[in-house]
Amino acid sequence: MTIEEIKQEIISDPENKEFTDKGWQPIFMAYPEAKILIIGQAPGIRTQEKGQVFRDKSGAKLREWMGVTDDIFYNSKQIAVLPLDFYFPGKATHGDLPPRKNFTAKWHPALIDCMPNIELTILMGAYAQKYYLKDKAKKTLTETVFAYEEYLPTYFPIVHSSPLNFRWFAKHPEFQSDIVPVFKEHVQQLTK
Repeated sequence: MTIEEIKQEIISDPENKEFTDKGWQPIFMAYPEAKILIIGQAPGIRTQEKGQVFRDKSGAKLREWMGVTDDIFYNSKQIAVLPLDFYFPGKATHGDLPPRKNFTAKWHPALIDCMPNIELTILMGAYAQKYYLKDKAKKTLTETVFAYEEYLPTYFPIVHSSPLNFRWFAKHPEFQSDIVPVFKEHVQQLTK
């Protein structure tokens, strides 16, 4: 099955009817040539409305950390993005609702099978880390991120690049000074 065929199945899945009825497309980016896969939480409402991943301040910060241009990120087909849910899940009291529980298990394996060249999977945020690292994830996101070497060369766990994480960034400046350069180097090796 091709990526486009899977996308059509996602759109026609009755579990996604409420989103399809709003005219929303599933938000992800996948290519057979991709070498890097970014797995995050779920699109925010602005991303859902724009119809493209990371076209916001968090995306600009992520590309800065990766050391890639917009052109490399969006047009090189070397970078794929699979959120844990491809639709905006709605608002919670604080932030957005979590991704739906069964969505990832239903759609990620088929899409990942279509991308045989993935060499590095970036796990962005606690939801992605818990889902993919399972019992290898540490007790907290911070511990997991700072133990990144344990997960290489397959996974690189990072914090979400959202400006809303400004307190976390202020509390952990060594992420920017010590981890981001290593992260960038791993990405650069695969996007030359």
